[in-house]
Amino acid sequence: MATQSVSRPQPVPIRGRRWLPAGEWIERAAIVVAVLVVVVALVGPFLAPHDPYQVDLSKSLLPPSTDHWFGTDADGRDVFSRVLAGARVTLFATAIVIAAATVIGVVLGTLAALGGRIVDEILMRICDIGLSFPPMILALGLAAALGPSLTSAVVALSLTWWPGYARLVRTLVRETLHQEYVDAARSVGVPLWRLIRRHILPNSLDTLYVQITIDVAAVILVISGLSFIGVGAQTPSAEWGALVAAGRDHVVNAWWVVAMPGAAIALTAIAFNLVGDRLRVRNDPSLRGGGTS
Repeated sequence: MATQSVSRPQPVPIRGRRWLPAGEWIERAAIVVAVLVVVVALVGPFLAPHDPYQVDLSKSLLPPSTDHWFGTDADGRDVFSRVLAGARVTLFATAIVIAAATVIGVVLGTLAALGGRIVDEILMRICDIGLSFPPMILALGLAAALGPSLTSAVVALSLTWWPGYARLVRTLVRETLHQEYVDAARSVGVPLWRLIRRHILPNSLDTLYVQITIDVAAVILVISGLSFIGVGAQTPSAEWGALVAAGRDHVVNAWWVVAMPGAAIALTAIAFNLVGDRLRVRNDPSLRGGGTS
């Protein structure tokens, strides 16, 4: 009697877990930190456990604890609450500088690209003069002339940060002018203002967005630096650079007063810088290596 062969089920291979490269984890962590900082800037003051401006000398220079996570400063103010409040001050000032510099740079860069040789030469020579000096030095001089305050620092930086955007926009607009869709729109009689608004600028600003993201980190550092040396935000402002400046006399006996806002500045600058680098790689395929895109 013939026996029937029983087919045994084949073992299902177990797929190994796919680990992301280290660089990918760092970039994702940077995105999370950047988003978290923006959220804190929007709602942080409402989440602060203490009044960031309330002085209580009986609690001066208390170390970190469950009641004061980041300790207290020399005036007894909660450092954690002040760092949360400072996120809004610092990022709002940074946003104003970036927005003002971008508007000025886009307008003047577009005029240089489309306004003819004389206009281009005048505007680009002005840009060359602005780019020949570090923004920190120019902003320091202007802020000192206007008087020490956060407003003076913002105005000074806005007036010194635009030349790089203007030169970048000029190059991008000139490249876009030679595209076929622009020639086609021009051949059917599209007015120049509509050509700029609907075809040239929207297709020229991808690289500018990447540069803006990277510049967020630089502007945060410069604004904090101006506040630290005394020409930016003044005490009792919770701006991060002002917090570091206010605590520099207590570095030895109360390290947390300087370390906590300093860490906030460093983490935010690194996060936005990494996000900008990631956007630049995605925007320019020639920068991509053999790894993940």
